[in-house]
Amino acid sequence: MKARFARSAALLRRYRRASMLGFLLMLMAGSSVHAQQGTPEQRRACTPDVYRLCAGEIPNVRAITACLRRQKGSLSSACAAVFER
Repeated sequence: MKARFARSAALLRRYRRASMLGFLLMLMAGSSVHAQQGTPEQRRACTPDVYRLCAGEIPNVRAITACLRRQKGSLSSACAAVFER
């Protein structure tokens, strides 16, 4: 029973983290209010970089955005293109 509960709790944490990351990426895409939502392509472009470079900042949206900007030289080309817009 404990093992089942532990697996369920771990799965729930994973879903929460993924949901928060999706929300974060939606907000960080641009500088204007409407551009901040981002496109699915922009979110897909930066998701691996968030996990690779800024995982410790999840779920703080502002901290992740700042982290990605600081790590600009290490971003994938797809994610770097999102921040160049």
